[in-house]
Amino acid sequence: MREMVAALGLVPGRVFTKDEVLDWFKSNYPRVKEGTITAHLIRFSTNDKNRLHYHLRDDGTDDVFFKLNGSRFRLYEPGGDSAPIHKGGLIQETRSTQLADEQNSDDSEFAYEDDLRDYLAQNLYLIEPGLVLYNDEGISGIEFPVGGRFVDILAVDSAGGYVVIELKVSRGYDRVVGQLLRYIGWIEKHHAEPGQRVRGVIVAKEVSEDLRLACARIPDIRLFEYTLSVSLREVDAQHSCKEK
Repeated sequence: MREMVAALGLVPGRVFTKDEVLDWFKSNYPRVKEGTITAHLIRFSTNDKNRLHYHLRDDGTDDVFFKLNGSRFRLYEPGGDSAPIHKGGLIQETRSTQLADEQNSDDSEFAYEDDLRDYLAQNLYLIEPGLVLYNDEGISGIEFPVGGRFVDILAVDSAGGYVVIELKVSRGYDRVVGQLLRYIGWIEKHHAEPGQRVRGVIVAKEVSEDLRLACARIPDIRLFEYTLSVSLREVDAQHSCKEK
């Protein structure tokens, strides 16, 4: 990205577009995929809250761009632009909103979709053996960008195919199928190599009957329901106090 900044002659105030970035990479680094380039734009854009899904350096070297809208950017101007979004208050604000949305949910559901996503991203073997989180050029498959939207988890199977995973913390309905198929189509067109298989997985607390029917004739989509379990071990408080 820094090489691109120099090559395009970007200076403070100069607006550039996502298409300019894609064209530059296509000419200079054609093997870098569109999704990876888009993810790096997000990561380096100081005012894009989705940058929190990627590993940001603590030294501020990732604070490069300022996003004007979905496709227009300029260089970040310290002192003039709002402070860069880093881990902290924004996450708490987002989670407070999610908690309000989920306050009537069943106790056996994940309280936040982010928690379900992060847990599965670290335990993809629960879906199938050999499944690993996508990772390329420092960009992971968590909240992977696909044409202005984001895949919950993009994974790679043992055969090298892509697996697009969509999560629902409560009940999964048939409308999620269209969403997942759109993501699969984008990965096939813009990210996968010719002949590389792309399939989908839906994980929900409960799979509705209409979702089962919608997926019955789509062999490349698998359905999963998750359950939570908690075990308790009593701690002898009196014994602990005496030991101290």
